[in-house]
Amino acid sequence: MSYAMPGANAPFDPRSVCNLILDEADKIGRPITNLALQKLLYFAHGLYFTERKNPLVSGFFEAWRLGPVHPVAYEAFKAFGSHPIGFRAVGHDIANRATRTLPECEDPHAVNLVRRILSTYGQMTAGRLVEISHARGAPWDFIVNESRTGVVLGMRIPNSVISDLFGRHKVSVGAEPRYGEPGENFPFGRD
Repeated sequence: MSYAMPGANAPFDPRSVCNLILDEADKIGRPITNLALQKLLYFAHGLYFTERKNPLVSGFFEAWRLGPVHPVAYEAFKAFGSHPIGFRAVGHDIANRATRTLPECEDPHAVNLVRRILSTYGQMTAGRLVEISHARGAPWDFIVNESRTGVVLGMRIPNSVISDLFGRHKVSVGAEPRYGEPGENFPFGRD
């Protein structure tokens, strides 16, 4: 599959970037669950924003119990629950109820960034990715703390917060989570 297309501009459909992450993970033999995919997408978005000063994906992330989640991407892959994802997201045409292929994310910078994200975070467990996304002072933590004392519309993590605070994902080094693996079937905290 070719991902090089000159002139591609972000932001991309988050499902297209998820498909890219899954394709690249397949190349290195790394199965990805929805929970891990959400964190990898978030890290790719934050790093892209840091480097390019523009968002990688359209829409927004929300501060769910298990870290940042893009609701559109979550909805596309939730059927797999805690199992490795075995298909690619498609679009849905509401008018005729048909599915359609999503455009590929072919921006060379985005492709290279996804490869870097997988190289850095791809071997970590979903639990470890959650811990990293919960780092003190990072965007998820900021929104959760703001919600305790004020109003945070839909627990959205604005791109301005990601831009300002993404670099605060500083946590202890190690591939294993301190508190075990979280459940993936109830991302809003229903256990």
